[in-house]
Amino acid sequence: MKPASVFLITGAANGIGRATADLVVEQGHKVAICDIDADGAAELAGTLGEASYPLQLDVRSETDWAEALDLCWKRFGGVDVVVNNAGLIHNGFVRDQTADDIRHMVEVNYLALITACRTVVPRFIEQGYGHVINIGSLAGFVPLKGQAVYSGTKHAVRAFHHALALEHENDPVDFSLVCPAAVDTGMLKQQIGHESAALSFADESLTASEVAQGILHAAEHKPVELVLPAVRGELIRLLGVYPAMVKRITHASEARGARAMERMQPKSASESDPRYHRG
Repeated sequence: MKPASVFLITGAANGIGRATADLVVEQGHKVAICDIDADGAAELAGTLGEASYPLQLDVRSETDWAEALDLCWKRFGGVDVVVNNAGLIHNGFVRDQTADDIRHMVEVNYLALITACRTVVPRFIEQGYGHVINIGSLAGFVPLKGQAVYSGTKHAVRAFHHALALEHENDPVDFSLVCPAAVDTGMLKQQIGHESAALSFADESLTASEVAQGILHAAEHKPVELVLPAVRGELIRLLGVYPAMVKRITHASEARGARAMERMQPKSASESDPRYHRG
């Protein structure tokens, strides 16, 4: 990574994306703050100053991607690192989710990431360098009861990411997959009180800043795959090979998460967030 690199981060108005944009600028880099929430992107850019560039981007749109990259090339002369961070979850067991809920998660978490890579990678090849950092999840290693579709999209992201990296192993593009545990962002908070979300609260969550540090570490060292936190992540990665074992420990983890979530319940309904939130 160059001493002063240009990052493009999706879902950058909130959560992990926002923390990463903050850290990138703090470390002397430049950042395109991309989000479907144009006002949120502009608000963050107002705090980060000249090193930032707010762009409205619907990650599902090939047209939006092409326009965003054109604007970044015009503003910065190129992009060094693209962080595909945008993602969302709809609460509920599969039987309770609508077809629109399911389609929304698949489109944003998985299909949009494919669109991003199909648009970005050729640009990187043309300029002779570039680094794609895709944000997966520890949910991409194990089947999560209550988050079947969400974890399914993250399993798909991992398979796609590593297959794409192999397809481009002779091209001047680096690929890293960052897989964090549950992160204390709006996406996690809006799950409080939903029975289906108990497993999200079974263990201590990461902060957005901790994940941002992991992403910057990935940008500097270019690992094939990075799990966060390291020790628990490695255990979960191994556990994913044995679905029967996952089944045995799910009930205990679910009970532990339910107790933790109960302690977090808002005091009034007005404190609750919407039923889904972009990370």
